[in-house]
Amino acid sequence: MIEETVYQAFAQQVRATPDAIATKDERRSMTYAELDAFAGSIASQLPDNSRFVGIVMDHGIEMIASMLAVLKRGAAYVPAEPSFPIDRIRFMLTEADVDAVITQRAYDDLFQSARRIFVENGCEPASASDAACVARPDDLAYVLYTSGTTGTPKGVSVENRNVVSYIDAFEREFGIGAGDVMLQHSVCSFDIFVEEVFSALLSGATLAIASERAKASTEALIDYIEKEGVTIVDGFPYLISDINNSGRLPSRVRLYVSGGDVLRASYCDKLLDHALVYNTYGPSETTCCAAYYRVNGASPLSDGTYPIGTPVACDDIAILDKDLKPVPAGQVGEICISGAGVSRGYLGNHPEQANFVDVNGTRMYRSGDLGYVLPDGDIAFLHRKDSQVMIDGRRIECSEVENVLVADPEIVHAVVCDSRDESDLSYMTAYIVPATQDMRLSELKRRLARKLAPFMIPEFFVRMSEIPLNANGKPDKEALPIVLKA
Repeated sequence: MIEETVYQAFAQQVRATPDAIATKDERRSMTYAELDAFAGSIASQLPDNSRFVGIVMDHGIEMIASMLAVLKRGAAYVPAEPSFPIDRIRFMLTEADVDAVITQRAYDDLFQSARRIFVENGCEPASASDAACVARPDDLAYVLYTSGTTGTPKGVSVENRNVVSYIDAFEREFGIGAGDVMLQHSVCSFDIFVEEVFSALLSGATLAIASERAKASTEALIDYIEKEGVTIVDGFPYLISDINNSGRLPSRVRLYVSGGDVLRASYCDKLLDHALVYNTYGPSETTCCAAYYRVNGASPLSDGTYPIGTPVACDDIAILDKDLKPVPAGQVGEICISGAGVSRGYLGNHPEQANFVDVNGTRMYRSGDLGYVLPDGDIAFLHRKDSQVMIDGRRIECSEVENVLVADPEIVHAVVCDSRDESDLSYMTAYIVPATQDMRLSELKRRLARKLAPFMIPEFFVRMSEIPLNANGKPDKEALPIVLKA
């Protein structure tokens, strides 16, 4: 049983290695002691008794210090990228009823009435607060917003003990610690970001925050990885694939951790002789990963993908039927996760809360993913059982995109379908019935961009005079024209 908070675990590392480099970005680096002092100075500016604090900032040391500041005060942070649609940011901050927003003056116009605390790039600690962390292990650490089946984003509420338990499992599996440099590449609203940041800061490693310039191309990213001596790269399969096929492999990376979508043999075949490669699995509702699989020395499945392996140290996985009964090995069922990594659920009132169930006295999360147990005990992932699709490692509910389209004044009806290209990567196509023939697609996309993140906007749009219906009066997706992508 974990009996400490995220900040307490970080403070313990500060005491152990105060002069070690905790994090660095393109402008500067900070030791563990300096980062703690910076977090303290920001914490002293937060309102008393804060419950939720928004963080909308550029990636850098300031963002990391702000997260720690919120945790130090015993509150939960609600992160959003400044590039997110403005309506989506405002919805998140409103539903969470944030007490303040930590941001930069460049983004002041994103907010309406929230109290702002400005932490500018390059600023130094002011007067630090020595106030002890008032949180408990079962208090919330953060809320990550994901796509929702009803068309409304839902905030996954993760407790401090969830995070500390998972990071303990990560350390056991990968031995991260002093001397390691973890790449920070992911956006702040995804659980890979949590894994990047806290696996480094709670273990004595260094977090290297890549700039937008460094992330602009694979070549630039590899240059950055080499320059900073990165030893661990954690990211989506497409990132692993880009490095694998770049023609120049980083010399000091010892570990690649792939998550967020299926990992194919072709994505990592060149890396296997140079570093450890792991395939991982786990939705945000289970903090980060729920299962690990070491790829080195293993053979892919018949479809070219790798299994997701076995449960992490703090979790357990069961393959259950629709009645939540275990299925025999080899039989397909739903992947259900239990253990210390399973989050509290969703902030607010969302129907998806029903996915957290009690099975014979054990709290489980029904992932909505289908899989089966292989003869050797490893678990294989198949696909979703619903309309959820993975785009660039992000889970998207097609129904959320449909609802935003239908709500548009120039759209009468809409259906969003997912397909896979020749590389087996997902893409979305929207079939729309315009209210008039004069509807301009460019204007529609502009309106969508106010409500949907860029990766949630369908890649293709097909104008239809009507949507074909089946015998039950529902959209007949099999009758829709197929849009092929090479």
